[in-house]
Amino acid sequence: MTAPAPVPALNSADALAELVAGNRRFVTGRPEHGHNVSAAAAASGGQQPHAVVVGCIDSRVPLEAIFDQTFGSICVVRSGAHVVDRAVLGSVEFAVTALRVPLVMVLGHVRCGAVQATVDALRADAEPVGDLGYLVNEIAPAVLSVGLDDPDVAAKAMRAHVGRTVRRLREVAGVGEATAAGRVTVVGAVYDLDTGCVDLLS
Repeated sequence: MTAPAPVPALNSADALAELVAGNRRFVTGRPEHGHNVSAAAAASGGQQPHAVVVGCIDSRVPLEAIFDQTFGSICVVRSGAHVVDRAVLGSVEFAVTALRVPLVMVLGHVRCGAVQATVDALRADAEPVGDLGYLVNEIAPAVLSVGLDDPDVAAKAMRAHVGRTVRRLREVAGVGEATAAGRVTVVGAVYDLDTGCVDLLS
């Protein structure tokens, strides 16, 4: 069996265009990539991913599927409401510095349970016990920046939280330098659970 030809490296603009095009294929029901064992074997010898996507653990948002990406295409980091901790920061740093990905995307989604839980906790003035409290504390600044009296606070806070996460990832060791050099782009986006569409945030 002949080894597959190496895939040329993408720059950040091309990587972003590939994710947007993949999401378009996903939404229109014409995906190119199936998750099958032959695709896994083809990528098993090494990896040259073109993006790292930081997303939520929500089971309705499988990142490889919604971007129609095959094995070896993207690195995926997931946590509740894409909250970052040292493990997430280190993972993004590794993807940028060791794997040389040109694109970092932070993907929020509508009706995020972790954001709503934070809104509820702040309104009740009752922080959850245990590590769930860490998630709430990390999301709370975005909620408070919108205001608890806003009738659309959860939706607006989710977008604000994406923006805060984007700014934080731009400060990760190695990412800031790569961004300043024009080698890496960090973007935010929102996934619509109802339509399957991903909208980029300005």
